[in-house]
Amino acid sequence: MSNTEKVLATKFYELGGVRVLECVPDGTKLRSYQDAVDLIGKTFEDRATLVVIPVECLDDEFFQLKTRIAGELIQKFVQYRRRLVIVGDISRHLAESSALRAFVNESNRGKEVWFLANRDTLVQRLAQTV
Repeated sequence: MSNTEKVLATKFYELGGVRVLECVPDGTKLRSYQDAVDLIGKTFEDRATLVVIPVECLDDEFFQLKTRIAGELIQKFVQYRRRLVIVGDISRHLAESSALRAFVNESNRGKEVWFLANRDTLVQRLAQTV
């Protein structure tokens, strides 16, 4: 169990032939390494290979690279071969950090981690990778 007391709410579905686990924004935030491990465990329960996390489920510290939260969480998803998509408007965070802009741009070039503005963009990206 994560150290946040309340477990992130999730739902499973299929999108473009890919099994997805999505966090449901309910006020609970993904904050720790253990939270990431808990989510990854849920992916194995229902054979999901893609995890979608709305920005509302992330604490502002996630977007401050100096905290190393983003790096630690993302590394865990990549290690367990689970693609990760952060969905939502992060423009405020991008405006505050050139390092974050570079990180997001580099991530979006790959196949493991994407930062996307909305679900429509996710559907388009998945269609391009199939």
